Amino acid sequence: MASHKIADVLTESLPYIQKFKGKIIVIKYGGNAMVDEELKSSFARDIVLMKSVGMNPIVVHGGGPQIGKTLKKLGIDSEFVDGMRVTDSETMDVVEMVLGGLVNKGIVNLIHQHGGNSIGLTGKDGRLITAKKLKSKIEPTSEIIDLGHVGEVDKIDTSVIDLLLQRDFIPVIAPIGVGKDGLSYNINADLVAGSIAEALNAEKLILLTSTAGLLDNNGELVTGLNSTTVKKLIDDGTIHGGMLPKISCALLAVENGVARSHIIDGRVPHAVLLEIFTDSGVGTLITQNDKQ
Repeated sequence: MASHKIADVLTESLPYIQKFKGKIIVIKYGGNAMVDEELKSSFARDIVLMKSVGMNPIVVHGGGPQIGKTLKKLGIDSEFVDGMRVTDSETMDVVEMVLGGLVNKGIVNLIHQHGGNSIGLTGKDGRLITAKKLKSKIEPTSEIIDLGHVGEVDKIDTSVIDLLLQRDFIPVIAPIGVGKDGLSYNINADLVAGSIAEALNAEKLILLTSTAGLLDNNGELVTGLNSTTVKKLIDDGTIHGGMLPKISCALLAVENGVARSHIIDGRVPHAVLLEIFTDSGVGTLITQNDKQ
């Protein structure tokens, strides 16, 4: 998006700036937006701009492709079950190095380059994310598969985030938690973003993806969803495959205190700004049944 177009959007967005001033907006950052250099830069600018106009953005990031690339370089094979990486101790060491180090600090650095003030952390810092081991059932036998250091959120302690927001930092969070057993666990970034948004009663949860959002059988974007319409779309097969867990995560968030969830196209430059500062937005909106 050219600079004059950004200015036009901002001129039209003053009511939105006032509406969301002081509000917490949790953004899950992943997909193409994390690997394309132009999109990485535009995302960082968006986050800095949000902070500069009084919003409180919190970034939760993924990093699956970067993990896979590093594992391949190290000669470590990857095994997947239902789309989840089986993570032994050796693989978990690489996950922590890549997510908590390379990817996390790269995002922090980009935000700093664009004038922001950011601090990177994992869920292990300040006991932010207490995790529990996740096991997967393989249908139709319901055989339980041990995925190793793959976890799910057990508890969120927002103390460290609260402290960073009070000091005007932008938190950038890698989705790694620690269990009561003291072990580290890799957790799906969508679920971490949703859990953090719920714990903070965020105004918005935004999930950046590599698709336009939820599409119907004719390839048209579907938006304005709530729990009733989501269940209908699951039943008729419109919501399926990889979109199903994203929609479920977004719906769970609004059912647990988040005002609105959005699944947006991270391939669109400045997608986050367009979602927040325009009426039409750029993706699929999910709200509670009684909200418009």
